[in-house]
Amino acid sequence: MADFFYNTAVGIVILTFLQALALLVPLLIGVAYLTLAERKVLAAIQIRKGPNVVGPFGLLQPFADALKMLMKETIIPSGANRILFLLAPMLTFMLAMLAWAVIPVNDGWAIADINVGILYLFAISSLGVYGIIIAGWASNSKYAFLGALRSAAQMVSYEVSMGFVLVTVLLCVGSLNLTDVVRAQQTVWFCIPLFPMFIVFFISTLAETNRSPFDIPEGESEIVAGFFVEYSAMAFALFFLGEYANMILMSGMTTILFLGGWLGPFGILPQLGVLWFVLKICLCLFFFLWIRGTMPRYRYDQLMRLGWKVFLPLSLGWLVLTAGALMAFGWLPNV
Repeated sequence: MADFFYNTAVGIVILTFLQALALLVPLLIGVAYLTLAERKVLAAIQIRKGPNVVGPFGLLQPFADALKMLMKETIIPSGANRILFLLAPMLTFMLAMLAWAVIPVNDGWAIADINVGILYLFAISSLGVYGIIIAGWASNSKYAFLGALRSAAQMVSYEVSMGFVLVTVLLCVGSLNLTDVVRAQQTVWFCIPLFPMFIVFFISTLAETNRSPFDIPEGESEIVAGFFVEYSAMAFALFFLGEYANMILMSGMTTILFLGGWLGPFGILPQLGVLWFVLKICLCLFFFLWIRGTMPRYRYDQLMRLGWKVFLPLSLGWLVLTAGALMAFGWLPNV
């Protein structure tokens, strides 16, 4: 049976499908319960209970919400481009799922352990802007289009500083392979020597996923609900799930690049690799939710100023400083 899976084309396809299923099913369950966790965390910040009626402690609330979305009618505006209108949320959701193909959740546990994993992740995250632009244009609504333009400018702006952060990490590792990035942190996690880059990267992930305090594309006070204002039912649910899946993805990237991936602190219990990885992602997600409950929304000019006048010079300067230090002390790895 093992020979069939590893030595035949059909077997390889079946094995890859099973691996994808083993990763995506827990991921989708995690996305569902992240929505519940957000409502519970925000409720705790505001000294109230949050969802507590559907199931014990409200644990079945995500399934009730999913059932409600499935039963609703998808309304398409009369002036909208029907094909692109429905394609946009599907594209956003699929890209959030595709990025997990190269994420190693444990040593050797990656669906595609390719040598250019970081480039793949950067490409997938860059493509995410297309789903939002298509949604804003296809809706034939000025509010949706304005929200899409805001989101596109925001995501492109912060991807520049994220790119410099990635290059800084790659200089320290000497490889584009994500497994090699984690293995390079066995002595010390990169969040310590590259602490400013860690902060810049995490704040940039907030902007990349349109989360508070950078949820300007969805600014209810000015443009209703931004690029998905015309969406309803499952089309809206796909955007919603795509945003939360991107939050988990960005938390996973933060974990791999700066928090040692599946490695435990000080080498504690290395056999719990997957558990350490999940715990670190949950910690990053908690900060996503905590920031939403405590920070006011930025103005658009403040958002752009932070990205271009603060993060870009800081990340570029730290990149030059890191390269200089690695060259001076002979620590530059052979690429």
